[in-house]
Order: sequence, then structure tokens, then C-alpha cells
Amino acid sequence: MSSTPLAKLLVVDDEPSIRELLATSLKFAGFAVTTAATGGQAVAAAMDDRPDLIVLDVMLPDMDGFTVARRLRDRADHIPVLFLTARDALDDKIHGLTIGGDDYVTKPFSLEEVVARIKAVLRRTKAAVEGDAAVLRVADLELDQDSHEVYRAGVEIDLSPTEFKLLRYLMANAGRVLSKNQILDHVWDYGWIGDGGIVESYISYLRRKLDVRPEGRELDPLILTRRGVGYMLKAPRRAAS
Repeated sequence: MSSTPLAKLLVVDDEPSIRELLATSLKFAGFAVTTAATGGQAVAAAMDDRPDLIVLDVMLPDMDGFTVARRLRDRADHIPVLFLTARDALDDKIHGLTIGGDDYVTKPFSLEEVVARIKAVLRRTKAAVEGDAAVLRVADLELDQDSHEVYRAGVEIDLSPTEFKLLRYLMANAGRVLSKNQILDHVWDYGWIGDGGIVESYISYLRRKLDVRPEGRELDPLILTRRGVGYMLKAPRRAAS
């Protein structure tokens, strides 16, 4: 096993048996792991240790995991969060993703699934960071972050600064559903107090510019709506095959 850990993780669960099982298994999988048993400990550990990802139980004795995640986001801290809970209701999943969670695993879970989800979230977040210095491409869509140029199928598309920033965030997270709150935090910056409907408006602007040629011919849509959850940019099925 490599002496260099794959990533630093914070595991938060009030049940000692689950907490220790996760910590031991994740260490065996190559991660460096610290643990916390309460929401207060989790917030303090996240601020002090700066983990690469938090495995966060929703049901905690002092505050629920959603509150922990919200407090971290209130500090403009965007450490990836994998929620872990016995609550399998769709509303809970939507709520967790809306406040900025990156994925959601329900109990009982397999350790293999938890490890796979952690690695998937870390890959996505790493790609988003590394994309800061690269040209982003999804299907026939290309965004150059240095020149601020955008092309689809070789045709240049004129975008406003906000449209460009929104498209960049969608492309950096291609294949992942992003909630309105996540988009507001990253595109309009945390603390936006205006109408949340601005996200819908700008998604509509982008769709018109990306999917319709000047002559009126429509291309395969790239931005999909997941009703009640958010938006996702994804290559069309034919382009992905």
C-alpha cells in the first residue's frame, strides 16, 4: 500500500461501531481518516483539518448533518460532502443535494459502495479544479477559459460574462445534477439575496444560444432538467456513444 494517502477524509457518525468500521475500512482502502461523533465536532474538525471530503451522517445528537453542511457552506467552505443516513425518502435526498451535498448513501450500505462513491466525488471535484487551467469540452461544446471563447460544432457562441460563468460551472461538473442553490453559490457567489428564478432565466438563455443555430436549426440539447432537483449538462446520447 502506498505511504501517500489517496485523500484526507472526515467520518462523522454518532454510532461508535459504524464510525470505527468506516474509519478502519477507509484507511485500509488507502485514505487518511479522522472521525467525529457530533455535529459540533464535525464543524470544528472540518475547519481545523481541512479534509478533502466529509462522510456525514444525517442523524446526529446535537444537530443534523444538513445543518452541519449548511454551517460549512455559510463559511463559504465547499468541502465535498457524502451524506450517510438511514432516511431513504426522496425529499431528504433532494434536501441534502439542495444545500450542497455531493452524494447520498443510505444505510444499510456496503463498504464497497461507500468507497466507490467517495472516489467518484473526489474525481469530479478534482476535475473541476484542474479544469481551471484547461479548455473544457463536452461533446461538440468547447469552452476556453483563457480567451473566454465558446464554440459548439465549430461555431463561436457569444455569451455574457454571467452566461460564461454559468456554462463553465455546468461543464466542470458535466454529468452531475446541480441544485439551484449550488449554482447560485458558485455563479452569483454565496449570499445572493435576489430572486432564485434568475437561475431558470439564465439556463433558458444558455439553451437558446447553445441549441439553436442562427438559421433556426435546432441541435441536440445539452442542458437537462431534473425536476425538483436541478440541472445537468450532459453529452447527447448519440454523441456519448
